Amino acid sequence: MSETQTNGYHKNGDKRQKIGSEIDEETLNSGAEGFTAEKIFVNNPSCMGMTYDDLIVMPGHIAFPVGDVDISSNLTRNIRLQVPFVSSPMDTVTEHQMAITMALQGGIGIIHSNMTAEEQAQEVLKVKKFKNGFILDPMCLSPDTTLGEVLKRKADLNFSSFPVTDTGKMGGRLIGIISNRDSAFIEDPNVKVTEFMTARDSLVVAKDGVSLEEANQILKESKKGKLPVVNDNDELVALIARTDLQKNKDNPRASKDSHNKQLLCGAAIGTRPDDKKRAQLLADAGVNVIVVDSSQGDSIYQIEMIKHLKAAHPQVDVIGGNVVTPSQAHHLIEAGADGLRVGMGIGSICTTQEVCAVGRAQASAVYHVAKYARKFGIPITADGGIQSTGHITKALCLGAGCVMMGSMLAGTDEAPGEYFYQDGVRLKRYRGMGSIEAMNAGGEKRYVWDTAQSHVKVAQGVSGAVTDKGTLRRYIPYLMQGVRHGLQDAGIPSVEASRDRLYNGTLRFEIRSPAAQREGGVHGLHSYQKRLY
Repeated sequence: MSETQTNGYHKNGDKRQKIGSEIDEETLNSGAEGFTAEKIFVNNPSCMGMTYDDLIVMPGHIAFPVGDVDISSNLTRNIRLQVPFVSSPMDTVTEHQMAITMALQGGIGIIHSNMTAEEQAQEVLKVKKFKNGFILDPMCLSPDTTLGEVLKRKADLNFSSFPVTDTGKMGGRLIGIISNRDSAFIEDPNVKVTEFMTARDSLVVAKDGVSLEEANQILKESKKGKLPVVNDNDELVALIARTDLQKNKDNPRASKDSHNKQLLCGAAIGTRPDDKKRAQLLADAGVNVIVVDSSQGDSIYQIEMIKHLKAAHPQVDVIGGNVVTPSQAHHLIEAGADGLRVGMGIGSICTTQEVCAVGRAQASAVYHVAKYARKFGIPITADGGIQSTGHITKALCLGAGCVMMGSMLAGTDEAPGEYFYQDGVRLKRYRGMGSIEAMNAGGEKRYVWDTAQSHVKVAQGVSGAVTDKGTLRRYIPYLMQGVRHGLQDAGIPSVEASRDRLYNGTLRFEIRSPAAQREGGVHGLHSYQKRLY
């Protein structure tokens, strides 16, 4: 017992106050526990827009292990994801490989539209046809391929085995396979593969329709590293690799269509008349959600497109955007949008706010639009400005159902493009869809609504590079665990609970000064190395 206390009394004789089950109202309202989102964003005398870095979430009472935190949430009114992560429809971020891996990890990928409508539909089809462990687009060789070409492809692609078909393409008649063992002792680079490959009659193959379990058993019994899958015409339809079977175990969180058990996949379209034909091809390919992709979504063009999509393809959910105010959101919800994409000019490669002087700080945009859309049961996706797991947690705590990421995913193995080295650092290209390079490839339609040919392009983005982040199979679990830790520290057991507490005022925040932001990061060191996992 301290000197100041004796038998429950202070030294001055005042009786000690008994502690209650909850903190007293005076302390709660004093700011000692932080402030409600309404006080920060609505009762905002400074009229300032807030970013993620401007805010910090107040800690809460932890009454559950981190493994019990439920991060599942809705992307649209009809689509729920076990992991609230969405890859952005950018040509340096999401094609079929990114979309497949995102879906296997419990999120979803949105295929970009900087390609022909037919090519985009094929990308969607690759996702929908994907079977865990089956390679549906292996690199094939033709009978005329030489050893020199094989060695170059091995070096470029880091593959050791290639099927050989009569056409040199997937779907051709299988005539053999090349492995390291076949080419190890051949010296003449001009020798054709037909002279040293393992011929078709010596191959162990599986018939189209084989299950993963059956294929695994065949590989185990044959002691082979590769198993070609052929149809009744002996045409190659897939390839199964022992190494991939070991990597691709069951994915219990995988985002799948409840009707056909195919992986979920999204795709982006514009608002021009020919995008209606694009949408038809995407719907025929089995796309689950279409994102109407505009930098400023509150337009007559997007409203007309949303109405068309809901009438022509009622089985496909539609996400409208981008928006940053409730009035913008209102028009798209009224048109029939099943979800909203929130963010304008805040991506790492976006210059819209600088060039056009229009946009909004992202934390303010997410809070206000999510609060309004919630009245109609419409989830929102926070798009842009995500630089860390802390930003993801803040976006979810401000009412977002999911977060959309570009730069966070662009450096992964599954993103389109090749790695290159600069100053000893392994990098991948990353560009904004408003950059001149992306506009020249078709991205201009996202930013221009003039029916006449635009001769002067105004860039609203830049091109750059991001560092290598490795495979999504390791990176997404790291992001997931970071978000779980953040919600646990806030005393929040689920994303759904975070929204309830946001709107009933029990989830508290505080605005950070520039000095507080510096204090909250790494500081005071001569040098340091930052490793994610």
